[in-house]
Amino acid sequence: MNTNNSAATQSATSEPIPPPSATVPPFTVISGAQVQRALQGRENLIVGLVEATYRLHSAGHSVNPPSCFLRFPDRPSARIIALPAALGGQVHLAGLKWISSFPRNVTAGIPRASAVLILNDHDTGYPFACLESSIISATRTAALAASATDWLSRGRSRPKRAGFIGTGLIARYIHTFLAGTGWSFDEIGVHDLSADSTAGFRGYLETSGTAGRITVHDSAERVIRSSDLVIFATVAGQPHVSEMSWFEHNPLVLHISLRDLAPQILLASTNIVDDIEHCLKADTSPHLAEQLTGNRDFLHGTLDDVMAGRVSVPANQPLVFSPFGLGVLDLAVGKYVYDEVIHTGEAYVIDNFFHELSRYG
Repeated sequence: MNTNNSAATQSATSEPIPPPSATVPPFTVISGAQVQRALQGRENLIVGLVEATYRLHSAGHSVNPPSCFLRFPDRPSARIIALPAALGGQVHLAGLKWISSFPRNVTAGIPRASAVLILNDHDTGYPFACLESSIISATRTAALAASATDWLSRGRSRPKRAGFIGTGLIARYIHTFLAGTGWSFDEIGVHDLSADSTAGFRGYLETSGTAGRITVHDSAERVIRSSDLVIFATVAGQPHVSEMSWFEHNPLVLHISLRDLAPQILLASTNIVDDIEHCLKADTSPHLAEQLTGNRDFLHGTLDDVMAGRVSVPANQPLVFSPFGLGVLDLAVGKYVYDEVIHTGEAYVIDNFFHELSRYG
């Protein structure tokens, strides 16, 4: 007997078999309007969900392969990214976020990013839902940013002056989640290369009622120097901030867009990431720092390390949080939205979406 074949047979037959009651699930489409209704005003709940999911991931109860980047020779700034993932715990499903980033969309007056999220049944593998996902993606990003602001500011003075560099959709969602989880600021500085985006974001802040004094700055330097909390939410493809003296007041930096800071800034700072392997890819600023030094010694730990008390962060250095973004977070938020839409009875089910269900005709 071929022992290798025997082992393969044992491995195959030891896989869980779908229960006898398993059926092909109905296929549901959930629009952006439905997603927004399910998530609106639930910032604290979503932050808790994201933190619980991140803990599951860090404990090994997930599968989160590297993201796959589709790029275009004629449009070097554009990309479409596939984020496959599977999550255990109470969520217990798999799925795929398919998200495009076309920065030049902004000049046409439409958002840079668009996305869909596919959810797959754990037992059968059948996809059972397709959700508009730019809102889910922005929500989980903002929830993680709000969580990081809370946890990473616990060992230092609570930020009172916030600065946004990049004033698009992600910046708006981050501010909404900060305000929704109890943050308010005496001053907010904003800077964007687009005057229209700056004006629109300022208008949003003025109507939010939680902004304090709002100042539009003509440079990233002025925002950074005048802020205790700095939020990068740009479409930058390579570092554009390299002067360490701008950070001499040791701010907390949410490096959401991942490619704004020169490696030298990171090497002179305390660095926290969401996931080390994911963050050190695709020429992010942490990836460039790894390439420059040949090691990962500049990384202090992950946000889960901080939440679990394994790592404490000093207050006498700039503190930079660089989250790559994990597909498992999209799954958790997407499943929450799906359950809410099903509960309200507003789900749009496509009958007979799967047609060939007999193996022999």
